[in-house]
Amino acid sequence: MNYVVGIDVGTRMTRAVVVDDTGCERGRICQETGARLEVAAQQTLEELCVRHGVDRNLIVYVASTGYGRYRVPFRQIQITEMTCHAVGALRQFPGTRTVLDVGAMNSRALRIADNGRVVAFRMNDRCASGAGRFLERVAKSLEIELEQIGALSLRAQDPQPISSICAVLAESEVINHVTAGKPVEDILRGAHNSIAERVVALVRQVGAQPEITVTGGVTRNAGMVAALEERLGSCVNVSADSEYAGALGAAILAQQRWQRLQETPSSPERATA
Repeated sequence: MNYVVGIDVGTRMTRAVVVDDTGCERGRICQETGARLEVAAQQTLEELCVRHGVDRNLIVYVASTGYGRYRVPFRQIQITEMTCHAVGALRQFPGTRTVLDVGAMNSRALRIADNGRVVAFRMNDRCASGAGRFLERVAKSLEIELEQIGALSLRAQDPQPISSICAVLAESEVINHVTAGKPVEDILRGAHNSIAERVVALVRQVGAQPEITVTGGVTRNAGMVAALEERLGSCVNVSADSEYAGALGAAILAQQRWQRLQETPSSPERATA
């Protein structure tokens, strides 16, 4: 049996999914990226093989995506995040027509066709105030573990507004709320609402259609999901697998690419999709 791997090298986390030659997922893994992207990619692949009993020599194709996709030395192809998240979200939730990917540094909204093709997109890449890294800074300012802030935000009674579009200025607003004695829960809810407002603005620009599927690391944050649903006025698709949508999409596309190569062996082994 042969395997293909999709690896999503993000600014904070690196995720990988392995799929066998029948198209079935055989395992996944998530590890911190750190400063050395090549090392993160290599270690993630090695741990994926060890943890799920995959022979590295039987991995015939690797597709990379994410912020560090060009820094994966063992890849055969690199694919944009948009393409991978669209394909991965559609596999996880077949009714998906809008994808909302909220990562550590960037947020993007995609409208997709029923085959996963991206037909419209908008991206917020100017400032981290519209993405997950801002929540990390808020958690650090409040001296709270990142994993706790979502649940705490759901306890808010009077969410405190955070209006700055700059992450640095928004962090100053958080500090001002702390100085004013505002409850931590209310400050956190305000931070989540701030991101949700910016992200939902992207959704409206692409002409969102149901079903809406959320991907990216923030899907583990119940407070963020709640804030998004409140502003969208509808429920969204999200599961424990949603953070792996990019890596899964890369793996699916890797398998398709490998199959085409078997039919046309003269095709180039390294390309960009």
